[in-house]
Amino acid sequence: MPEVSIYRVRDTDLAAILREFTRFWGDREQLRPLHHPLFVAEFGDTALAARGSDGQVRGYLLGFVAPTRDAYVHLVAVRDDARGEGLGQHLYAAFTELAAARGAVALKAITSPDNEGSQAFHRALGFTLTRVEDYGGAGQARMVMRKPLPN
Repeated sequence: MPEVSIYRVRDTDLAAILREFTRFWGDREQLRPLHHPLFVAEFGDTALAARGSDGQVRGYLLGFVAPTRDAYVHLVAVRDDARGEGLGQHLYAAFTELAAARGAVALKAITSPDNEGSQAFHRALGFTLTRVEDYGGAGQARMVMRKPLPN
């Protein structure tokens, strides 16, 4: 993996991500509103960005530890020119460490049933996937992905 630094996300990182949105998500514009500033303002201690030596944000993970003690990953993305280098795994490892230090007992993420790439990535990380009908609202099934953290 080329040299990157993983650190807590800043508001300038979120602005850079949104400027280059298509580099992370392609044409999936429906995901843009999910990049709410509260992930920096309120959950910035568990939201991460990876910056390359060129100063560009290469990947990010927006997450938090919920009152249920699940460490919830809201969004994780790697820029198109940085994929396949293990950066997503490194972001997850850093988030897991932060979450465990805050008392998390499991990791949790949600995806749509047709997002086979996300499902395969999470399976490779050791997540168990369960289809939950109506999780995203009436008639909107989601795949709930969980991975217990070591005690």
